[in-house]
Amino acid sequence: MEEIKETEKLFLIEQQIQNFKPILMKASEAMLDQDVSQYPIFVMHKQVIAIGLSLIERGTHNSDWSINVSSLEEFVKKKLIYDSKAEEFKKTYKDPKKNLCLFVLSDLGAQFLFLKK
Repeated sequence: MEEIKETEKLFLIEQQIQNFKPILMKASEAMLDQDVSQYPIFVMHKQVIAIGLSLIERGTHNSDWSINVSSLEEFVKKKLIYDSKAEEFKKTYKDPKKNLCLFVLSDLGAQFLFLKK
């Protein structure tokens, strides 16, 4: 029963992100085109955090989520991903031209999700 609740919550998160896909895709493409990072990460959160740059503020766009744009490089610098695990993460990371990488901070904990663009 617990697993169903978690799956439902992840599904709801995926549904809520649909409204923001055009904004996230544009930010991702800008990061790739300007060689900011080959590994953009979008941080979805409901609390105040000190990572990335604010892209969407909670309470706007009919959402209770805030979304910041970050990168693998910042995650390593802030030790959210250990330097020794960066290569492993790169292998797991899906093609950023076809997918969005989300780092979701929710009541389920912190987890990475990859969504098709």
